[in-house]
Amino acid sequence: VQLQASGGGLVQAGGSLRLSCAASGRAFSRYHMGWFRQAPGKEREFVAAISGSGTMTSYLDSVKGRFTISRDNAKNTVYLQMNSLKPEDTAVYYCTSVAWGVPPSPLDAWGQGTQVTVSS
Repeated sequence: VQLQASGGGLVQAGGSLRLSCAASGRAFSRYHMGWFRQAPGKEREFVAAISGSGTMTSYLDSVKGRFTISRDNAKNTVYLQMNSLKPEDTAVYYCTSVAWGVPPSPLDAWGQGTQVTVSS
């Protein structure tokens, strides 16, 4: 399977970005999907996850109310709408399939992420 994240960029604090992750190679709707991020000098952390059907979601506490994960199984794509961005959201964002848990854990190998930079 290949996962391609896109949509990152430079934005001012308070701004918005929408990340996309296109998947290929398998029955996309069978898999829970998630977003993770890694800031410079920090470990990669879970950000958000969505069940295969799209009926369940899970978020990192610090992004609740600001980020929204969604998916379009017909397009094999998962999205992360990020609003009210803060400088501490600056990181490389990755998508992957996940095992549901507290928090969800990554299953696939990491693909190329997309850089999000929030200026103050």
